[in-house]
Amino acid sequence: MKVAIFSTKPYDREFLTQANNALPQAHELIFHETQLNTQSALLAQNCQAVCCFVNDHVDATTLAQLAELGVKLIALRCAGFNQVDLTAAKKLGLLVARVADYSPHAVAEHALGLMLMLNRNLHRAYHRVRENDYSLNGLLGFDMVNKTVAVIGTGKIGAVLATIVRGLGCRVIAYDPEPNSALVAAGVAYLPLDQLWPQADIISLHCPLNTHTHHLITNNSIAQMKNGVMLINTGRGGLIDTKAVIDGLKSKKIGHLGLDVYEEEGDLFFEDNSNQLLQDDVFARLLTFPNVVITGHQAFFTREALTAIARVTLANITHVERGELTQVCLVN
Repeated sequence: MKVAIFSTKPYDREFLTQANNALPQAHELIFHETQLNTQSALLAQNCQAVCCFVNDHVDATTLAQLAELGVKLIALRCAGFNQVDLTAAKKLGLLVARVADYSPHAVAEHALGLMLMLNRNLHRAYHRVRENDYSLNGLLGFDMVNKTVAVIGTGKIGAVLATIVRGLGCRVIAYDPEPNSALVAAGVAYLPLDQLWPQADIISLHCPLNTHTHHLITNNSIAQMKNGVMLINTGRGGLIDTKAVIDGLKSKKIGHLGLDVYEEEGDLFFEDNSNQLLQDDVFARLLTFPNVVITGHQAFFTREALTAIARVTLANITHVERGELTQVCLVN
């Protein structure tokens, strides 16, 4: 199958090419650095599939253009699919596949890394030592043991994180419409959100972004949290009302904030903008807080995860080409 691959970085080309070369019958991969949107959709001409990532714009207009070009499959090389208009895709007869499982450990371990960095002020300590400053004032942290960690969304990533922090001696509580039976058996208590917010010392978000979870974190939910709560988001930027979180940081209701995703990240992340002025005033405000750590959507970025993403993405394409739809991880 001929596949147009959008939002390509050198590592995408490397891992997808390796996985493709390992197939008995390789696909024809056409790599494009540009994002998929209404202006770039024409690049998929003569292709039967497009492969896209988290910040591609796969809206109804783009999908209609792709369908007119003869594209039959939208192969996402990510787990989330909020960037795709699924209703429009269904009407147009376009299949949408995703990588539901690549390396939950990669994201869960990154979330833990943000927790530890914020707690022990490792980001600030690093810069102090580089400047020959070895003072400890302002770097005071806390023991993780016996702290209550709330995991919102206990799919594979959330379940791994729950297991990791339980190993540190933390008490874990959780929220998910479909509780994980293994976690329940291990003693994890599932609670309604209004009971969960006041108990958590640390809150980590691992749920998908949809109409039910958009702006899950608002002024109202923040008001119910403990003073000085730590909030971690490695899920999707839209789970958080960023302006509400800034208000929480200013009032010190939020004591630590760790983000790997951001609501308006599409114009920022995955690109080198070091020679440009930052135009996003909200993001710029976040960067002024010493108790905020932001990484550029890199939680998934491990060798194991990229290998699995490439393998599953190409397997989805192969199964669609063969008509083996029961073997494809479809989202529509």
